[in-house]
Amino acid sequence: MEKGAVCIIGAGISGLTCARTLADRGYRVTVFEKSRGVGGRMSTRRTDDGVQFDHGAPYFTVQGERFHSQVKHWISDGVVQPWEAKIVELYQGRADQEGRRVERYVAVPGMNGICRHLARGLDVRFNTRVAPPARDGDTWLVRDEGGAELGRFATVLISAPAPQSTALLKAAPLLVKRSERVRMAPSWAVMAAFREPLGLAYDAAFIHASPLTWIAKNSGKPGRPPSPETWVLQATPAWTGEQLEKEADWVTDRLLAAFRVSTGCGSGETSFSAAHLWRHAVPPEPHPGPFMLDEKRRIGACGDWCGGPRVEGAFLSGALLAERLCELA
Repeated sequence: MEKGAVCIIGAGISGLTCARTLADRGYRVTVFEKSRGVGGRMSTRRTDDGVQFDHGAPYFTVQGERFHSQVKHWISDGVVQPWEAKIVELYQGRADQEGRRVERYVAVPGMNGICRHLARGLDVRFNTRVAPPARDGDTWLVRDEGGAELGRFATVLISAPAPQSTALLKAAPLLVKRSERVRMAPSWAVMAAFREPLGLAYDAAFIHASPLTWIAKNSGKPGRPPSPETWVLQATPAWTGEQLEKEADWVTDRLLAAFRVSTGCGSGETSFSAAHLWRHAVPPEPHPGPFMLDEKRRIGACGDWCGGPRVEGAFLSGALLAERLCELA
């Protein structure tokens, strides 16, 4: 028996986990995504030459038993592999071994692999910018930003960064008050492919006293082509905030210079480089609950800004919101 129609806005890991959970339990789910592909901040960028970069989440870790069980399934499905990386801490050119051993995982062949796996068989509609849903009787009327009707739904669930969720939740004032309290820090990321191997003795590094906070050799991850050598550089939220409105080329030049200073790699001529701004990257103080839901109006929100700013937090947020909705049926 078909259950109530559900609209989910956003095709990142929280939205797709929510959609997958509901679809598997008989709900008719439609996912709307403003971009041309799935992933959100787990997106994988590909150049015209086929070079790829994990320019958002570089990896993920596992803490709880539920997520650990899910990751085991993804490994069995060939979607995830452990990342046995040598990681150091760099301070003004000095490299120290990472202080604590952490087991890390990556999706294959790119970080969006998990989201592509979750999206199989789902009705996902790309390049669609959704306007704030409006209550119409006992249903939700959903339109795009141009006013075209997208459908009527019993439930609307929003999986987007907190500021974007706030705008889409305006028909649920109580949820707006909660979501607008959550601030999300920005992050510039630079993607670079090098003409020659850099010869660095590590795969990734946390960086101190620099505009950069993290660098990783993307081409060294499991399932990625080893050539050309590619790196993703992530700026600190503080530096990003100060340079928020700078041109991407300016940011690219500055962060590549910081990369060369921190690693001592010399000129390191690039064959490709580009910057991407994640305007809503990390919530310094997430919403304390794993999701938000107005049970009477049947509108809610999930994401890594609810409960914990990690891939695991996003997964649990979407799964728990779906399960709560099923309990209300």
